[in-house]
Amino acid sequence: MSAAAILLIAFLLEALLGWPAWLHARIGHPVTWIGALIDRLDRQLNRPAWTRRTQRAAGLAAVAITVGLTVAVAWLLDTALPDGPLGLLLAGLLAWPLLATRSLYDHAMAVADPLAKDDLAAARKAVSKIVGRDPEQLDQAGVGRATLESLAENSSDGIVAPVFWGLLLGLPGIAAYKAVNTLDSMIGHRTERHVAFGWAAARLDDLVNLVPARLTGLLFVGTSPRPRAALDCMLRDAHRHRSPNAGWPEAAMAGALGVRLSGPRSYGAETSQEPWLNESAPDPLPEDLLHGLALFRRAMALLAVLLLLLALL
Repeated sequence: MSAAAILLIAFLLEALLGWPAWLHARIGHPVTWIGALIDRLDRQLNRPAWTRRTQRAAGLAAVAITVGLTVAVAWLLDTALPDGPLGLLLAGLLAWPLLATRSLYDHAMAVADPLAKDDLAAARKAVSKIVGRDPEQLDQAGVGRATLESLAENSSDGIVAPVFWGLLLGLPGIAAYKAVNTLDSMIGHRTERHVAFGWAAARLDDLVNLVPARLTGLLFVGTSPRPRAALDCMLRDAHRHRSPNAGWPEAAMAGALGVRLSGPRSYGAETSQEPWLNESAPDPLPEDLLHGLALFRRAMALLAVLLLLLALL
């Protein structure tokens, strides 16, 4: 079966429908199922009394168990599918919840709308659902930067990367990527509890996102009204980001919109002194969030066209 056709079906379903609340209420979501497994492994295998070396080994075991079980389930489902158009449709339905086009757009719009109405309190509440930093420390510009950074980074993590691995390895590839990305989001932190246990998850997530992050940046460059500025900013500033991958789509978006992103941010009582992306540009205004969402729509439309071309080939 054509991986591109399957991914195009999944992409269009998610872009049009998201993951309906009524469906989530009845069966949950594959990422929450994976998350429940990771949480159980974290509680059972992550022992603070163990040495750092043992914690790393336990974390590696947690990664192997999570990815192995997820891939096994996906492979069994994939091999059970019939050939022909019905199989394509069913595979697309299975891949549907593993993309996040509509949900990412809706979460960013939930911030952009109150910010455009000068309702900073509502914008802070909405942005707290998509970033980990302290929303009460964010002014209007800080809310705008956080939202655009999340939109850019999650375009790679939530859409381009699953598509990339799905094209290479089919439904098991998408499932494996979501398992790795969920592991990183839950245990890949530099906190005292997870700095050793989550080491393998964080390093593996860096590896699987190397190519997708750069492809996402190129999608933003290719659909930007300022392609040269977006490309120049991406090539100049991407490596300054604390992440080896997130800087590529974030710097491309910063250059495309003509705003600065990243910079110092607060996580509770701690302040992280992060470097600026596109430092000489101004902070984003509320309307820049709408421009960022328009850029996102164009980039995702280009991705859909590329999938269609691949499916036809």
